[in-house]
Amino acid sequence: MQKPGNGKKSPNLLWPALLTWFILALVAIINGSVRNFAYRPLVGELPAHQISTVTFCLLLLSVVYLFVRMAKPADRQLLPIGLSWAALTGAFEFLFGHYVVGHPWSTLLADYNLGAGRLWLVVLAMTIFSPLIARKIFKA
Repeated sequence: MQKPGNGKKSPNLLWPALLTWFILALVAIINGSVRNFAYRPLVGELPAHQISTVTFCLLLLSVVYLFVRMAKPADRQLLPIGLSWAALTGAFEFLFGHYVVGHPWSTLLADYNLGAGRLWLVVLAMTIFSPLIARKIFKA
């Protein structure tokens, strides 16, 4: 039996990858809600943002580990999947945040300011590389 990526035809991962992204979006919403209602009032906005970034990255890696383990993407599919998830996440953040929630573009862009302690770029980087990390670290 060949492992994925060893010349075997790659599985079609469109639907499993999209389902996983929707699960990640739900996990992100729950993580943000816990941040806003549980510990942001206790620690303040910036520390709460930083804590929730770390917790979401750990949750993201857990969900992606399950995806990689169950869907068995080929090695060459891992980075494109992560890039697709990051693109969907960015599009959702900007489009939903601006057109539905009504945040100005400046507020949305502020989360990308690492110099101000905002860590959204860390989430996007983890999203991109999480399939590779899951395969390498956990041998999924």
